Amino acid sequence: MKLWGGRFTKDTNELVDQFNASISFDQRFWKEDIEGSIAHVTMLGRQGILSEDEKDQIIAGLTGIMQDIDSGKLVISDENEDIHSFIEATLISRIGEPGKKLHTGRSRNDQVALDMKLYTRNEIKELDERLLHLLHTINNIMKDNVETYMPGFTHLQKAQPVTLAHHMGAYFEMFKRDRSRLADTFKRMNTCPLGSGALAGTTYPLDREYTAELLSFDCATNNSMDSVSDRDYLVELLGDMSLIMMHLSRFSEEIILWNSNEYGFVEIDDAYSTGSSIMPQKKNPDIAELVRGKTGRVYGALMSLLTTLKGIPLAYNKDMQEDKEMTFDAIDTVKGCIALFDGMLETISFNNDNMEASAKNGFTNATDAADYLVNHGVAFRDAHGIVGQLVLYCVDKGIALDDMTIEEYKAISPVFEEDIYEAIAMKTCVEKRNTKGAPGPASMMSIIEENETYLKNN
Repeated sequence: MKLWGGRFTKDTNELVDQFNASISFDQRFWKEDIEGSIAHVTMLGRQGILSEDEKDQIIAGLTGIMQDIDSGKLVISDENEDIHSFIEATLISRIGEPGKKLHTGRSRNDQVALDMKLYTRNEIKELDERLLHLLHTINNIMKDNVETYMPGFTHLQKAQPVTLAHHMGAYFEMFKRDRSRLADTFKRMNTCPLGSGALAGTTYPLDREYTAELLSFDCATNNSMDSVSDRDYLVELLGDMSLIMMHLSRFSEEIILWNSNEYGFVEIDDAYSTGSSIMPQKKNPDIAELVRGKTGRVYGALMSLLTTLKGIPLAYNKDMQEDKEMTFDAIDTVKGCIALFDGMLETISFNNDNMEASAKNGFTNATDAADYLVNHGVAFRDAHGIVGQLVLYCVDKGIALDDMTIEEYKAISPVFEEDIYEAIAMKTCVEKRNTKGAPGPASMMSIIEENETYLKNN
């Protein structure tokens, strides 16, 4: 069934039908289409545009279609142009003439705009739930690793000692911001376009605010041309998801590095690893690598939609049909990546001894050695130079600062005393850093408590 055709004298070319059709992908919001139609018909009945009997017959017919699709009794046919025509044709075949009044006071333009908003709104909620679960996973790791020492890096060079809790906390903040962005997008998009017609509203006395209320929108949209041509919320969502993927990709990159023999910081659970077809010793971090790889796929969807929209005049144009496949694919990709990464992270094992040894052997306590000298009256710039000599000496000897004898220390600077060993111990280096956001245990416990309150209230 086509929802148009009265002014045409012959059928469209078969290839045109195939090229024009969208039912192969827009059928995924069949439920949203029916929910929107039920709300529309309820409003038409309230306004007296449909009789009570017509309204009841249409709603009963739509409810039956929903139940039959949901149970598998009714299969969506790809012989129809789109999901809207399939639902309407099925309704008419079941209830007859009253079904032909379903489309009163609306266009496919505002109908598809509504369906996409309803679908996107539901997907934002699911994305948010998956991020929330990931945040629980991260915070649990933080609670267990306040005193798990490891090197912090800049430029991929060992820099200063931190804790695993501190490192995980950085990703907690990233994904918390991601949830905030999704909430902002939800708030801006939560206006109802139904009743805008093709672009200029309708002469029927519709109550658009009532329809919006029935569908749990904050209000009806203010401009009918904008209503049918607005895809800003999809651009925003794709931008939000691109940032989520960027954060997952950065995290994945670190897991991949930490899983290597050179680092040996983590052991990925067998359930989230694969082997090699030729090298029996291999245990590959494929989930992390695929998450990293799929990031570009989501970026591509964002760029594609921006490119599609950039030259479209008001109001609706068929180009906008291209918003769906890329958005659907991106949503599926991001949801899958969050779930798999979360599962991998929940089951991962951390090699605490390797991490602490790496911090010690990477001179991450060099800054603390300089601070020791400063606290004993040496100017910082001079202290910096002295510790640089210590590092050169250790590199030449193949030892860590902790392994030097007090005589070796004094040979470079007589200021050093026996208490230098306590000053540069990993525990001391970390515990002294207790400003807000730093890795010290007092600071970290405060942040973890803040995280707990955040998670409890969400």
